[in-house]
Amino acid sequence: MSDKMNEAALQALKIAFTYMPKAIEVTKYEYGDRYQIVLDQIAAVREVLLDNDVDPEEVYGDINPSTTPNSTY
Repeated sequence: MSDKMNEAALQALKIAFTYMPKAIEVTKYEYGDRYQIVLDQIAAVREVLLDNDVDPEEVYGDINPSTTPNSTY
């Protein structure tokens, strides 16, 4: 059982997550031998967000609502 983060820490994590590369962008060509470490770090941050009831796919829109396109469906 994990403890929930306080709001300030969670907000900071959400902001940092918006600057992380997307997992699909992480390749051995771009990151060399570190690519698996980077993928593991992205997964760790996603897990903490999920543990705190935050959908990682929605974080960018929460942090940058004015630059997020509206849904078309």
